[in-house]
Amino acid sequence: MPSFHNGTVEIAYLDEGEGEPIVLVHGFASTRNVNWVYPTWVSELRRNGRRVIALDNRGHGESSKLYDPLQYSIAAMAGDVVALMDHLEIPRADIMGYSLGARMAAWLALHATERLRAAIFGGIGMAMIEGGGPGDNVAAALEAPSLDEVSDPVGRTFRAFADQTRSDRLALAACLRGSRGLMSRADAARIALPVLIAVGTTDEIAGSAARLGQIIAGSEVLDIPNRDHMRAVGDKVYKAGVVDFLSRRP
Repeated sequence: MPSFHNGTVEIAYLDEGEGEPIVLVHGFASTRNVNWVYPTWVSELRRNGRRVIALDNRGHGESSKLYDPLQYSIAAMAGDVVALMDHLEIPRADIMGYSLGARMAAWLALHATERLRAAIFGGIGMAMIEGGGPGDNVAAALEAPSLDEVSDPVGRTFRAFADQTRSDRLALAACLRGSRGLMSRADAARIALPVLIAVGTTDEIAGSAARLGQIIAGSEVLDIPNRDHMRAVGDKVYKAGVVDFLSRRP
């Protein structure tokens, strides 16, 4: 799998297909494969005539592992996306992020507007502004010597997943501690791109998609029926909604 260096940080990525480019940004503790390849997003988008670029975020997958939380600010992580676009000589692209990846996409929509055509925020609603999702309990679980020593149920879930995917648990803990900065309501209201907000109707992590949609003028909301935060990712309603949204972009 190809990679490039953004300063001292090596970022692994895939670049497949032809057509208008779309960049896919995975969620916390996931990878480009787990979030986008295995749930057939890459093949679906390619089938719809898109060039698909997906990276492993710093601290994840095959990209560099860093252990200082300060190296995982949303701005720093989003900067890897811009650097990848520069590396591939892509001036503008659509972007789709899921959960943490959607928070990165929102940062880019606000601070690098000229690089994006449209943005899809998957698995994130008002949690982008009000917070939510994994916290210090999960970071502590990732740092624990073994799963047997983790009693917190949410912490156990993330720790078991990290063990299963053979992730660098200490890098993930640093990422979690460093990437929890929120977007203000005022900044969210300044996002002026076409935006689709897609959240499962039983997602207890993302926060309300409808309320976020009311803040981002002109945005569209896609409810993914009967899907929670984990199971919404590969849902056919999500895929169909994204393909439709992208097909209506000029």
